Amino acid sequence: MLLIMCITMTYIAAGCGSKRDGLTITNVSYDPTREFYEEYNKVFADYYMAEYGKQIKVIQSHGGSGSQARSVVEGCNADVVTLALEHDISLIENTGLIDAGWKDEYDKDSSPYTSTIVFLVRKGNPLNISDWDDLIKDGVEVITPDPKSSGGACWNFLAALSYARDKNNSEDKQKEFLGKLYANVSVLDSGARGSTTTFVENKKGDVLIAWENEALTSLASYPDEYEIVTPSVSILAQPSVAVVDDNVKVNKTEELASEYLSFLYSKQAQRIAADYGYRPTDEEVLNEYSGKFNLTIKLDTIADYGGWTQAYKIYFDDGGWFDEIYNN
Repeated sequence: MLLIMCITMTYIAAGCGSKRDGLTITNVSYDPTREFYEEYNKVFADYYMAEYGKQIKVIQSHGGSGSQARSVVEGCNADVVTLALEHDISLIENTGLIDAGWKDEYDKDSSPYTSTIVFLVRKGNPLNISDWDDLIKDGVEVITPDPKSSGGACWNFLAALSYARDKNNSEDKQKEFLGKLYANVSVLDSGARGSTTTFVENKKGDVLIAWENEALTSLASYPDEYEIVTPSVSILAQPSVAVVDDNVKVNKTEELASEYLSFLYSKQAQRIAADYGYRPTDEEVLNEYSGKFNLTIKLDTIADYGGWTQAYKIYFDDGGWFDEIYNN
């Protein structure tokens, strides 16, 4: 046990330590980006060597997006954050670690790739799940993470709410629908990858509410065991990226960190994102992968909820809709 603790502390020190050599950056990200950034980091390092003749290193950190944001606030020495939603980066901005205006530093509101929310079910879809209303039926066991720690879970909640709003303008009816849905949730993991593990590896539940990219990854790994169901209504999920300005000044990594995020918009990186199930924001690349994604689904956006500041306050802050629904 002592050895494991020492190894863990060493890793944390390496990933969230103090000033470094200017050629090493830490990317604090959320759960389902693990495989994508493993590939992207290699490609970016090769690009940087060819362009600048310098060998760089990228350290990765993954977890529930909300938890990851709090780790940066509490001292994790991230050079860049690539989190599940804008609100999580705004939490860091509020401490002064990230400069105001970060959302305008990169194209597409600093969201280089997008996703949406779909269902992953067992092969053959034994419960005939086709849309959100099937998830509130008696006997359907749903797996989704906890919005208090997971950005993906917040998108899941809003995707379900988008369906409820599409069907009924009454807030009471919308809350009733969400109440029935979360009454069928048997496990609230802290992050999206944890929920995938619960459903795919631990074989618990009838349906996983998941990032589209996470569902595609599971399907690629287990094509004979699972299938994806695309609901009639979902939401455009926009993960956000930002440089942690205070940290890069100390680490002397301003240029490297900025280049790391800028390169996400290159066609090479956009294709890597698509390969790992993310929707490229480059329309030309998206069209190349049009057969991989359902582009006809009705997608609400966070703007339909007044933006993340308003949405988070109403739905996910203490005492908000999620607490009211789940506690009841």
